[in-house]
Amino acid sequence: MRKLLATLFAGSLMGAATLSGTAAAAPTVGDYIVMLAPGSNATSVAAEHANAHGAAVGFLYTHSITGYSAHMSSIAAARIARDSRVLLVQPDGIMTTAAQTLPTGINRIDGEHSPTADIDGVDERVNVDVAVIDTGIDLDHPDLNVYTAGAKNCNTGQSANDGNGHGTHVSGTIGALDNNIGVVGVAPGARLWPVRVLSNSGSGSWAQVICGIDYVAAHASEIEVANMSLGGSGDDRNACGTNKDAMHEAICAAINAGVTFVVAAGNSDADAKGFVPAAYDEVITVSALADFNGLPGGGGAATCRADVDDTLADFSNFGADVDLIAPGVCIYSTWKGDGYNTISGTSMASPHVAGGAALYKATHPTATPAAVKSALQAAGTTDWNNVDDPDGIKEKLLRVATF
Repeated sequence: MRKLLATLFAGSLMGAATLSGTAAAAPTVGDYIVMLAPGSNATSVAAEHANAHGAAVGFLYTHSITGYSAHMSSIAAARIARDSRVLLVQPDGIMTTAAQTLPTGINRIDGEHSPTADIDGVDERVNVDVAVIDTGIDLDHPDLNVYTAGAKNCNTGQSANDGNGHGTHVSGTIGALDNNIGVVGVAPGARLWPVRVLSNSGSGSWAQVICGIDYVAAHASEIEVANMSLGGSGDDRNACGTNKDAMHEAICAAINAGVTFVVAAGNSDADAKGFVPAAYDEVITVSALADFNGLPGGGGAATCRADVDDTLADFSNFGADVDLIAPGVCIYSTWKGDGYNTISGTSMASPHVAGGAALYKATHPTATPAAVKSALQAAGTTDWNNVDDPDGIKEKLLRVATF
């Protein structure tokens, strides 16, 4: 994930078991499911078993299967299993919901406390549009609100579907649905515009990236936030208005039209001033925090890669061009093929901030990109350890509890 421009900165049901006719040495009492042969009268057989064996009958099943549930001793269950009308006596088991996971990054930025995000397992979507300028998005991922009508492919000119996984991962961190499956994003249910500028291998040309920015600018009346988890070598010596850097000019035009741009600082353990768009002053540049448990204070054990909890990630770019820091190590999010994956990079930090910007815009729709940046920085915290930060500048850590 270090290749540059444009490259990625990147309970189960108990098994059926027919009981034998031999009682256990120490009888136990539990819950069972009794399945009867087709044609049996579940009501009468259950009543007979209750009288003869002391089974406390619960549910009667008469449509999908024929049988009943009951609370009884293991001895009674074994005796009932010998009845010629009984096909199966199965111990009852426990089923649980396929509950969504609160990723450590969302926890670390207090995303679950945001009144706008309202993370509670109920699918109530944040009314904001976010462009993901990346490898595309899995267009039919069940955990994402993808605005397929807004899809654009500047890389191959065909589908904006994600053949890499990176763009889908970024998208999940921004806005995975609050729907009790998979994961949840910072701004749950935000409308995600797939703007594909990178190939399946994660690279693209400057021309393709500018095509994506141009598309976002054309839809600035609809898109509030754009995320660019990509970058390459360059600098910001050529300011907007000098017409000496086409990508810089394109981004400035889109920002002037009202779109907040959030970008990754880069993964070269170097000063971000040597990478674009990270070096541009007009964007929100994000470095990566290593966080393994979603909590402040450090001490979390490393998981998917070696690093030190609650410090600047060892790969992250740094410097005066960085505006915020956000979790970017071992981030669990959506993936291509309706899946989920854990990866690391400033690519993963940037969408946390893009999600934060989306939350702010949801309640401050007229806020300018500069105002959004100021609000995010003002709400941030310095509660992280910058002992290994080469520049000694303690950027604000994203915090969205008040958004």
